[in-house]
Amino acid sequence: MGQCGITSSKTVLVFLNLIFWAAAGILCYIGAYVFITYDDYDHFFEDVYTLIPAVVIIAVGTLLFIIGLIGCCATIRESSCGLATFAAILLLVFVTECVVVVLGYIYRAKVEDEVNHSIQKVYNEYSGANRDAPSRAIDYVQRQLHCCGIHNYSDWRNTRWFKESKNNSVPVSCCQPNISNCTGTLTRPADLYQEGCEALVVKKLKEIMMYVIWAALTFASIQMLGMLCACVVLCRRSHDPAYELLVTTNSYA
Repeated sequence: MGQCGITSSKTVLVFLNLIFWAAAGILCYIGAYVFITYDDYDHFFEDVYTLIPAVVIIAVGTLLFIIGLIGCCATIRESSCGLATFAAILLLVFVTECVVVVLGYIYRAKVEDEVNHSIQKVYNEYSGANRDAPSRAIDYVQRQLHCCGIHNYSDWRNTRWFKESKNNSVPVSCCQPNISNCTGTLTRPADLYQEGCEALVVKKLKEIMMYVIWAALTFASIQMLGMLCACVVLCRRSHDPAYELLVTTNSYA
């Protein structure tokens, strides 16, 4: 029965190591996705520390590749030292992912304040020129999120660009895609997106942060199972004479 339990634990460990390799790729992908997406919205928040959870999750993903290698070698070779190292690193990564979850919730709560503080400034810097970064950011967001202005299209009346252009129109990025010959004129408001961008930008950034939080929680649970299995194998190896005899016999075979 003891050998059967150890074999089952070792089988689970090998399977978990394969999951760790897959998890490493998924975590790195999620971290990269967060970086790329935040890059599209970086004009709407000024706190660079918001990206800390993404940085940490990429580091954890990279570390999981190493953990999977150590775990496989230690399980196959039945190395007590390797399994102890495996369990210790898993504990470290587990704690790190718990930190990621906490940071994710902290910065998720700060997103709305950051966007509210920055978005008016970005809209005031709009010039309509494609070479201008704030202009590109606003046009991109309005097209991608199907929105116009901060709260609605009428907010454009208060911008410097609107006052200087004096053509009673908003950028064509406010035009709905199914409307042909839309010029952004405010005399035809039905042609424009009706929803403002502020709420949608906040929603998008919060969704992205939730991807990081859920990924960290999911893989932290898997790592807890890995630590448990490693500890079971280590404990039974140290207390089960039959297992020690089996290991010694295999070593000299």
